[in-house]
Amino acid sequence: MCGIVGYTGPRNSVQPILEGLSRLEYRGYDSAGICLKINSKLEIVKKEGKLENLRAALTETNPSSHVGIGHTRWATHGAVNNDNAHPHGNDDFAVVHNGIIENAPVLKKQLQAEGWVFKSQTDSEVFLVLLTKFAKETGDTLKAMSKAFQTIQGNSAFVAMEKSTDRLFCVKRSAPLVCGLNPVTGEAFVSSDPFALIGYAPEIFFPQDGVIGCGSVKGHTASMDFFELDLTPSTRFTAQKNAMSMDATSKGHYEHFMLKEIHEQPALMEKLVAWAIKGEGLSTYSNLKGKAPEYFHITACGTAWHAGLVIKNFFERFNNVRCCVEIASEFRYREPILKKGEVGLFISQSGETADTLACQELCHEKGLPTYSIVNTQGSTLFRHCDQNFLIHAGMEIGVASTKAFTQQVLTGYLMSMGYAGKLATVEVYQEIKTLSDRVAAICEDAAAIKEIAEKLYHKKGFIFTGRGVYFPIALEGALKLKEIAYVHAEGYAAGELKHGPIALIDDNMVNIAVLGPELFEKALSNVEEVKARRGLIFAVGPKGHPELREVSDMYYELDFNGLPNLAPVMVNVVLQLLSYHIAKLKGTDIDKPRNLAKSVTVE
Repeated sequence: MCGIVGYTGPRNSVQPILEGLSRLEYRGYDSAGICLKINSKLEIVKKEGKLENLRAALTETNPSSHVGIGHTRWATHGAVNNDNAHPHGNDDFAVVHNGIIENAPVLKKQLQAEGWVFKSQTDSEVFLVLLTKFAKETGDTLKAMSKAFQTIQGNSAFVAMEKSTDRLFCVKRSAPLVCGLNPVTGEAFVSSDPFALIGYAPEIFFPQDGVIGCGSVKGHTASMDFFELDLTPSTRFTAQKNAMSMDATSKGHYEHFMLKEIHEQPALMEKLVAWAIKGEGLSTYSNLKGKAPEYFHITACGTAWHAGLVIKNFFERFNNVRCCVEIASEFRYREPILKKGEVGLFISQSGETADTLACQELCHEKGLPTYSIVNTQGSTLFRHCDQNFLIHAGMEIGVASTKAFTQQVLTGYLMSMGYAGKLATVEVYQEIKTLSDRVAAICEDAAAIKEIAEKLYHKKGFIFTGRGVYFPIALEGALKLKEIAYVHAEGYAAGELKHGPIALIDDNMVNIAVLGPELFEKALSNVEEVKARRGLIFAVGPKGHPELREVSDMYYELDFNGLPNLAPVMVNVVLQLLSYHIAKLKGTDIDKPRNLAKSVTVE
């Protein structure tokens, strides 16, 4: 969600901070700000809206400073305006924050009673006031950071700078935070995402919860020191080279990142299966043979939850393993029954999803092995799980997930085949290769899907339906359309229509019906029910069924031959392209839809 970039070093900090924030725009935000130390004073510039508003304001004054912190805010506490934008500062300190301070209302009342004045409606300013209060009491910023952090409750990451030095301070609890160094140029960095530091910090560090980082520069030497909350030196951090590339930041010839990422899927499928069956991943998957647990608790949010529903079908069908797929924000609060012999499996593109991380922590505390299906190596989820299955989707910039969903499902399928001892069979490799070819053909045929979108985009609402393995695809298709086109869309099991949703059907309601060879006749009867009530039908289904073509107003035919297990992924790509073209016709911000964030790091 919120983007954070901090810098201290010999150059003007404005350029690396703004560049870092621009790389994190895809995460979603509604205001941006920066604090710079100029002439021994902390100068803050904040602007509501896009980062370009902040950039324009800075161009007018062209400031220069060797130390600074920047922030893009996704509002949680307080309206979207300049006062509530970050950084928050006073004469001595400036702070940026990602997360939620749960006891902020109580602390704010206590601090106001002591005479402290607040300038914003945010919970974040509470940390600034606590830091200032404790620094005045102790005369030591490190001690003040520790006391302030131990006073607040909730999952958060903080970065602070002070007027008296050029040091950066940071600390976090269950929120993303990365520190960086460039020993050649003598620069130190702090960010909420390593992507912001590509090309700047070849050495990166991931501090664990409750570890205070302190970045400083002396002469031409930059250092990053870590301390426990009792201020003893800490070794609870992971150091690694920043191996990420900037390739993902270019849209190439595509108009939007989302479209580019949809078109990347065929090559990514083949890359994943080659890595898993013929490459370095073979041992990871083949070692699963005969080791399937008694029960999987699959936990995720949003699109990743839909991927979990598809993966559940694989585990139950091929491995005879019972699975429960739950929304992370519900699982963590309902006191789930967790037993020996069971495994927690957590799905997340970013590896920083707050609710999913809390569920992993719960399962770990209860003694369950924890596995992840994750895209980001080195993320919090990756570091905390006992075993990780990387999806190898590459950087996903579009907020509405496309290629990550596909790779998550395929990773679950490869896990299932590994447990069943079928990983290295010709059939597995060939099916994924066939899927890649079919998806590539769909992408080449996008003009036909665009024509359908032109007939549908003005309609008032959409009901997506599917049966069996296609029910999760109906859910995912509806979510995509809601996310980027801002229209009402719901996904239902087709058999549930008559139990309520069919009351919505009229000539302005579109039924996007997903049908496969499985349960075809039953799904067709559900389409007939909608047609009888004047609903508009767009069907996505198999070739060779004239009765479906006859009942449908629009029909997109697919070849299901050779895809006994992975056809739902193929169908989903059609719905991805449909959502894209409807959103484009409506003129929405496709890559950065309103109110959404790519990495949801708060509850």
